[in-house]
Amino acid sequence: MNWLNPDIHASFRELMLHAAARDNLLCPTYCLMPDHLHLIWMGLRLDSDQRNAMAFLRTHLEPKLSPVKFQHQTHDHFLKEDERKRGAFVSVCNYVLENPLRGGLVTNPHEWAFSGAIVPGYPTLDPLRDDFWPKFWKLHAQFRQPDAGEIVRPPIG
Repeated sequence: MNWLNPDIHASFRELMLHAAARDNLLCPTYCLMPDHLHLIWMGLRLDSDQRNAMAFLRTHLEPKLSPVKFQHQTHDHFLKEDERKRGAFVSVCNYVLENPLRGGLVTNPHEWAFSGAIVPGYPTLDPLRDDFWPKFWKLHAQFRQPDAGEIVRPPIG
C-alpha cells in the first residue's frame, strides 16, 4: 500500500517541525519514498537528541499512516567524522535527494514533490535550489551553540 500523498507529506512536515523545535535540530534534507523515508538531522546544542526526535516522529506519524506501519527496527546511520565535513555532508544530502531518481520515479530530483528541508522559521528553503547551501550554512552558524556536536553517545546496538 502506497502511503505517500500530499496530505501525509504536509503532516510529516508539521511533525518534523515540532521534532526539530523540541530537540534543537535542523533537517537539511529529507526524502519521502513510496515505501520508506530518508532524513538527515543536525543537532544545534549539546543536548540535541536525534533519537528522541525520531521516536517522536514515529509515534505521531504512524497513526496518520494507518493501516500502514513502520518497520519495527529502523535503519539509523550516524555520519562518521569524515562524512560531517561540509563537502562530504552536502554529498550525503544530495544522495538522499536523488533517491527518487535512482528508484526510477523521476528523471530529475526537482520533479519529486516529497522532499525538502526543515529549518524552523524558514518554510521555503529548498535543498534543490542553487542558493540553498550558502543560506543553510549561514542559518546553521546562527542557531548552533558552540558545544553542539561534542556529546558522546554509546553506540547503537
